[in-house]
Parts: sequence; structure tokens; C-alpha cells
Amino acid sequence: MTSTAVTHPLVDDFKDAFRGHPAGVAIITAEGSEGPVGLTASSVSSVSAVPPIVAFSLASAQGSAGVIGAAETVVVHLLGADNAELAAVFASAGSERFGPDRAWTRLPGGEPLLHGVPRALVCRVMSRMQAGSSILLAAGVEEIVTGPPAAPLVYHDRTFHHLGDHSAL
Repeated sequence: MTSTAVTHPLVDDFKDAFRGHPAGVAIITAEGSEGPVGLTASSVSSVSAVPPIVAFSLASAQGSAGVIGAAETVVVHLLGADNAELAAVFASAGSERFGPDRAWTRLPGGEPLLHGVPRALVCRVMSRMQAGSSILLAAGVEEIVTGPPAAPLVYHDRTFHHLGDHSAL
């Protein structure tokens, strides 16, 4: 039996298991050589409180993910329920993420900061590790920008939801 035959059912079951596991939603932004980039992620997690460290994974080394994966600093925007449309824009390939209608500014280090999100963590990348077909990054939090309070936004079964609300947005 080949390893592909053994792995294939496990991969499908793995994906199915995580479709049923709600995850918080974030947008990760960075400044690239051709301007700001960003993407929606549900892989962000808290690693350490002392010192504050977060981790996230990138499924690609191309496009926005490639720029973020190579960046020295990133901003991890923790989204609220009011940011579901923003999450969808940053999750769609080819969408205009930093257009004139988008509320954002640059931080002193040049990183793009989206406005209207509950929290934004300004981070310095500490390490990168290949993890299967993805890249796992650990980043130290250097600053937290507080925005408007909001109910949490979660990603479950390929859809954005308010926490505690079973209807899709």
C-alpha cells in the first residue's frame, strides 16, 4: 500500500474534523515591497502570556502569504462580529484589500493597521518553521491597539458566525 493511499482518507477526515471546530478570525497584514498585503486567518493562537507570543500558519509561500511569511513585522487584527465583511474581503483572492474605501493607516514602522477591529497586535516575527505543506510563524507582541468592542467572530464549517449565534452571517 502506498503512503498516498494511507494518507488520503486521513487528510479528508482531518479537514472535516476542523470544519466542525470553531476558530477565531483574524486578518494578518504586513508591508511588502509593492505595498500593503493582508489575508484572513483562523490559525492564530496565543502561545505565551509572558512574554506575549502568538503563532499562526500560512498555507502558501506565494502572493500575500509569501510577503507575510517573509516580513519582519506583522499586525494580527483580531476580528469581531461587525468585521465579517472585512474578513470575507481579505479571504477572497484578487479583492481590493487596501483601496480608498477601506479605513486603514500605516503604523510608524510602515505596517498597515485596519481600523474598526476590536484588537490589533503589532508583532515582530521570532521564528519560522516548515510544518508539512504550511509555514508556522511565532511572533512576539510589541504593542496592542484597542478598537471598538464587539461580539466575537468565529469561522465554523466554512462560514463566519457570531459567537453564540447559530445563524450564518
